[in-house]
Formats: sequence, C-alpha cells, structure tokens
Amino acid sequence: MINFEEELKKFHPSLEVEEVEENVYQNKPLDITDLLQEMLKEIKDSDTY
Repeated sequence: MINFEEELKKFHPSLEVEEVEENVYQNKPLDITDLLQEMLKEIKDSDTY
C-alpha cells in the first residue's frame, strides 16, 4: 500500500515549474484590458485609423 505522507516528503517540484513561477511573479502579467489599452495607444500614436 502507498504511504502518501512518505511520498509527499520525497516530492520536489521540477526546476521548470519553479522558474516559471518566479518569472510570473517578477513580471506583472498583462490582462486583456492592459493589452487593449496598449493597442489603442499605438493606433493613436501612429494616426492610422
């Protein structure tokens, strides 16, 4: 039978997951509102409607 407590003690997350988590927290992820505002600003600055 599997001893879940022992297995959890052995568990170590992969480095890739830790790297992604670190990058996400360091960089503020953009949501759709931020992206739309940036697009509108670019359009306004380029004067191409």
